[in-house]
Amino acid sequence: MRKMYKQIDIVFENDGAGMEDTIKAFTKPNYIFRGYQPYSNDEGISLSAACDNFWLPMTRAVKHIQRREDVFIAGYNRPMMKSKCCDNEVWVMSMGNFMGLFDGELFGLRPTGKLINLRYTEFHLVENEKISQTIMTVDIIAIMETAGSYPLPPSTGVYFNYPGPRLHDGLVYGESPPAEGDKTYDLLMRMYADLTDLNESGSMTCAPQVLEKTWMKNMCWFGPCGIGGSYTIPRYQRQHQLPFRNNLIEKHLGPVPVFIAEGRFAGMYGNILTSRSIGGFLGFPGGQIPANMPYVDVYSRENDKLSENWIILDLVAWAKDQGLDLMERTKSITNP
Repeated sequence: MRKMYKQIDIVFENDGAGMEDTIKAFTKPNYIFRGYQPYSNDEGISLSAACDNFWLPMTRAVKHIQRREDVFIAGYNRPMMKSKCCDNEVWVMSMGNFMGLFDGELFGLRPTGKLINLRYTEFHLVENEKISQTIMTVDIIAIMETAGSYPLPPSTGVYFNYPGPRLHDGLVYGESPPAEGDKTYDLLMRMYADLTDLNESGSMTCAPQVLEKTWMKNMCWFGPCGIGGSYTIPRYQRQHQLPFRNNLIEKHLGPVPVFIAEGRFAGMYGNILTSRSIGGFLGFPGGQIPANMPYVDVYSRENDKLSENWIILDLVAWAKDQGLDLMERTKSITNP
């Protein structure tokens, strides 16, 4: 993976020239690229389409790109919540920012000529030393905000260029004791079991003591642009958890296709998180239409508690399920 990243860095400086051939050297013939709207979908696209829809638009719009990596882990996929994925799959995860100069139109959004940080999290399925699948998630609402076309009401939290892990140890390039990854995984299973119990109970709230069982009191929650980040359990509950619980009903979390843990870090990709709005969440009115919110979670653990959580949600897809195409509306208004 790191060899491929180094080769892609060279392509970045050449405005994307040779991108498809560069990636092809590291991937299998039946390679699939998955991601968020508008550049991909959950079903996946080919390498050629990934270059046309994501890599080339980004390299032409954002000049002198640097990959600023904060977390890098690898591990075997761990079945979760009746997932049908194989537990002998090896996945590699990278999280950080693509940083560069926003000099050209990107996904129909007008450039600023200034620095931009594109938050990303990517997962790669490795088979016989080749990549067979990539899941690339980017915070699209954050790009819209940078372009001066933020499409939602004010955030309950605050969005900014989030820091990496507090202990600066997220780049796990060497071997980690398996027991440490197991400890992180087990802690997350306890946390998700608590949330599942809440969902199944129909509760619209959550006592702070429930979170305190698995989270540090001074937790950091770095949410997507549109929701923003929060610090400490009380502020996280006020600024995200309770608006989410109080204004969305019929929540259903499906099987998690990718979930890895190494050392004190874990990463997961989920493509099924459905709910129905009763009004208020992100300024949306109530309705009868269930909407899906694909998500990525990256966690860190300190001792026996979770300490940090970085999240990217496909809010563009969630809004589109409810009849609002944020990308088309924004492009038609700000960059017709």
